[in-house]
Formats: sequence, structure tokens, C-alpha cells
Amino acid sequence: MKNISTILGIISLLLIGVLFFLFLNHSEQIKKISAPEKQQVTPFKIAYFDIDSLQAHYGYFKEALSLVEKKQNAMNVELSGMEKTYQKKIAEWQKKGTAMSQAESEQAQQEYAMMQQNYQARKQSLQEELFKNQEDLKSDIRKKIEIFLKEYNKQRNYSYIFAYESNSFMYAKDTTYNITQDLVDGLNATYKKK
Repeated sequence: MKNISTILGIISLLLIGVLFFLFLNHSEQIKKISAPEKQQVTPFKIAYFDIDSLQAHYGYFKEALSLVEKKQNAMNVELSGMEKTYQKKIAEWQKKGTAMSQAESEQAQQEYAMMQQNYQARKQSLQEELFKNQEDLKSDIRKKIEIFLKEYNKQRNYSYIFAYESNSFMYAKDTTYNITQDLVDGLNATYKKK
């Protein structure tokens, strides 16, 4: 009996050794399979440009803002003219005052309601037109920036290029990665050609 426990102990020890050998040999093969040849890692680069500086120095942006201001001023002039015309009409009705008949008074009230309705409709129409114009200009500027940055980034290989605004989510920025001047210079050069 003493020999049986010794023999079983030796066999157990041999089996553990074989299993240990197989385990180590198998894990080395897994490492070789799972660790492919080293791939060349490209550096992750991020850049940004300052929207405020772009607005201040990009010629087309300034021109677009000027166009929007002109349209807004024209809208205000037209609405102001309508108001003056309506005020004159109201002043005429007030002069007649009590001398107006019941029918004239009702007609004046209907005309006044129509004037208000026409004014509101025209105001809304002009505001929608102005908004659409602004959105079209923003879209056009965005397209110009994207086209320029696509070409610009072929040489720089940035992973991301962000637009920075003073009220954006970025709380710290390193001026080393500021490409605003390159963007402004490139866009202005393209703008002057056209």
C-alpha cells in the first residue's frame, strides 16, 4: 500500500508536468497568432481654427455679412414704409372721428385689420427670405472651408480639424495646433482669384 501511494504521487507529478508543458507551449502559439507583425502606427494629430478670426479676416465672410446687413436694412426700410403709410391712414380716420358713419367705421375697422394682416404676412415673408439667405451663405462658406481644408490636410495629415468658438466645449487649446492663419490666407487667396 505504501508503494501505491508513492506510485500515484509520481504519476500525478508526471501528468502535472506534461500538462504544464502543453499549456506553456499552447500559450506561446496563441501569442504568435494573436500578435501580428507590428503595424506602422501613424501619429494622431489634431488642429483647430478660430471662427472669430476667420469672420474678421476672411474677405468672402465679410462680404456675406455685408450682404446680409443690406438685406436686413432693406427689409426694415420696407416695413417702416408700410408702417408710415398705415399710420397716415389711421390719422385720417382719427381726424374724421365721430363724423364717420356706422358703415364707414366698420369699413375702417376691416381695412385696419387687413393692414395689420398684410403687414404681418410681409414681415414674416421677408424674415423667412432673410433667414434662407443667411443659411445659404453659411452653407456656402462652410463648403469653401471644407474644400480648402481637404486640400490643405493632404500635406498635414491631421486626424481631426475643429472649429473653435469662444462659447464652445474646448476649455484649453495649444496655439501650436492653431491653423487659423493658414486657413484665412488660403481662403482669401482663393477668394481673390475669383
